[in-house]
Amino acid sequence: MNRKNSRPRFDVDALRDLVGTKVYLRGEAYWRDGLVQLLTVGPKRVLAQVAGTEDYRVELMGRAESVDGTCSCRAFGDWGYCKHLVATALAANAMGSDTEAQSIDVFTRIRKHLEGKDKVELVDMIMDVVERDPILLRRLEMTTLATQDGDEATIEARLGKMIDEATATKGFIDYREAPDWAQGVDEALDVIASVSSKHAGVVMRLAMRAIDRIEGAIEDMDDSDGRCAPLLDRACEIHCNAALEATCEPLSLARDLFAREMNGDYDTFAGAAGRYGDILGEEGLAEYRRLATEAWNELPATAGKNRAGHVLSGDHFRLQEILDFFAERDGDVEARIALRAKHLSSQQAYLQIAKFCLSQGRAEEALRWAEDGLWMFEDDRPDERLVFFAVDLLTAAGRDADAEAHLWRAFEKAPGLDLYQRLCNSGGKEARDRAIERLQSRLAREKPSAWHYPADLLISILIEEKQFDLAWANTRAHGASEGLKEKLAKASEATHPREALEIYAERVNQLAQFGGNGAYAEAAALIGRMAGLRDASEHAAYLADVKARFGRKRNFMKLLA
Repeated sequence: MNRKNSRPRFDVDALRDLVGTKVYLRGEAYWRDGLVQLLTVGPKRVLAQVAGTEDYRVELMGRAESVDGTCSCRAFGDWGYCKHLVATALAANAMGSDTEAQSIDVFTRIRKHLEGKDKVELVDMIMDVVERDPILLRRLEMTTLATQDGDEATIEARLGKMIDEATATKGFIDYREAPDWAQGVDEALDVIASVSSKHAGVVMRLAMRAIDRIEGAIEDMDDSDGRCAPLLDRACEIHCNAALEATCEPLSLARDLFAREMNGDYDTFAGAAGRYGDILGEEGLAEYRRLATEAWNELPATAGKNRAGHVLSGDHFRLQEILDFFAERDGDVEARIALRAKHLSSQQAYLQIAKFCLSQGRAEEALRWAEDGLWMFEDDRPDERLVFFAVDLLTAAGRDADAEAHLWRAFEKAPGLDLYQRLCNSGGKEARDRAIERLQSRLAREKPSAWHYPADLLISILIEEKQFDLAWANTRAHGASEGLKEKLAKASEATHPREALEIYAERVNQLAQFGGNGAYAEAAALIGRMAGLRDASEHAAYLADVKARFGRKRNFMKLLA
């Protein structure tokens, strides 16, 4: 293939857009200085080592305009891109055709070389590297711990120390340090998982130790990427697998798991009854259920008006989930409803129980719970989700008048656009006129503030209904939020150009005073829009006035020119 006519592996323009011109040029300099060593080049993957303050590992994936990858440098950790990615992409492009590029495979050459060595030579080479590479030393030391002989106490002490060292934070672990810490913990879990099944009891205790240590470390690190959750899941999986091999006393295991599910801060053992069901057996599951039922019965039952000052604890939700597992296992729908009915302290709680009943094919019961919630909280702001749920069930049951009554009751208390639209769908023009009249009358009792414009809902509705005369009249009389005024201006340009021009001019002033290229571009676009709403001489005079007032803002003036 002619190299000059071959398409580059990575699109240079897309790469520059991704990283920015400054980073791109620095990466280009790295490539030109020969600091990139390509290790392997595949159809959609390039692996390289780039020399810098230290040697960085770069992996590029994708093709053409689709560029993705990782780099071991700090800049990539901070920004998600770096000059080393650019340098690697340019080095791969320089290889020409795929056939030429794929001929580069350092690892294949190294493998063939090592395959020709005898065992002693290989061991000597590895030991030489281990002495100078603390990460490799740690990994190999860990792997030897699981294979060494000894009694269980010795194995547990040795591996317990390994876990403690791997999970130690030694101060706060910042975002950049978290990946290395997590990798070290994962390697320690590899070792625990590789311990012989004849020591399953030891593995169970070590896994619990790892869980406790990982949970304790979370407060001392920046875990923004959520690296600890997968580690906890894996440690829990190791514990569960070991429990299958060990001789576990069902009652003791049930009590331990229940305590951890109830008292854990990170829900590591959430759903333990289901996960460990085969290990617990009927005896252990019965004990789990007994413990949950006793704790549940100690919780106070509250509903509706008795909710004042009562806040649900985490225990309530955990216990409800545990007991719901058992009730579902038994196929006992009544018990599952009773669990949800224990603490009906909000409209959301009534909605949840109503939805559950409907999911079980109990539409009448679902409607009863939904309406109970609406009546119980009739003095509060209605939850539209509960209102609409009840309305849909009433409509399906042919009770249109009752459905409309609920909509009007909610609209009177807390009018909203969705409620308005539902009313219009059910009552047509009569409902539309009545709703607008109600909103208009409410405005006499409410006053606008810096953060609250009571007329916004009415004006939004009038825009949708294209009643622009009334919309502008309410805007002048009661005010409106800036965004809504601009929306009204754009919607009514053809019928109310003067009002629209006034709003646009006010917005242009705000944007020009605020400053910044984005604001200037928006202001210039608005000025262009204004040109179509008046004659040329009037617009020229306006434009001259804008230039006179904001002439010092050079970037703005360039756009206007």
